[in-house]
Amino acid sequence: MPLLEVADLKVSYGKALAIESVSIRVEKGELIGVLGPNGAGKTTLLKAISRSIASQGTLNFKDASLHPIEPYNVVAKGICHCPEGRKLFSELSVLKNLQLGAYLRKNNADVEKDLERVFTLFPVLRERQWQQSSTLSGGEQQMVAIGRALMGRPELLLLDEPSVGIAPRLKGLIFDSIQQIRRDGTAILIVEQDATSTLRIADRVYVLEHGRTIREGTSAEIAGDKYIQQIYLGV
Repeated sequence: MPLLEVADLKVSYGKALAIESVSIRVEKGELIGVLGPNGAGKTTLLKAISRSIASQGTLNFKDASLHPIEPYNVVAKGICHCPEGRKLFSELSVLKNLQLGAYLRKNNADVEKDLERVFTLFPVLRERQWQQSSTLSGGEQQMVAIGRALMGRPELLLLDEPSVGIAPRLKGLIFDSIQQIRRDGTAILIVEQDATSTLRIADRVYVLEHGRTIREGTSAEIAGDKYIQQIYLGV
């Protein structure tokens, strides 16, 4: 039984069809990449999984449909969404932003353990925990956004374009941290335009174009695909 199963997913914005037919699966502990150009439906896919937009088709998490679940209950089910653009509370400190990720949790000792985990993963956040989040660099803000999602203790972490607008040095650190999160046992579904970095870290990859799944396979299989090499890797 996959952790997440999406089959023949459809999403419309009014009369416009944003996703026509997308099927993916994520097993427990897997790191799955989703590639595609702007407008392919990648962000819409994550929004459908996190129930922030309505969809049709199979959308199962731990063998139960997500369709009846209200968006505010998705975190309680074990899914945390780190959106594109980070969406931090800019006037709040780094620490307050992280603590907001644990708003549903009651065990303070476990929350403190997870906060320590985030600080171990991103040491710069420990140093800057009292700073207003708006004063951080783009890469550091992305660390806060990922850390905030981890504070919900997800079984599945949804990452939307985590490398956008980040300096190359911090970009490498972000992708290294994503690998570590997976090694710690959290399944990850990452949407990215950086095909090279995604293929480096993902177990399997799906490619979306025009709201449809056009390729799927292991990272090695996708990297060896002539079409992918030409369009996405510039080979």
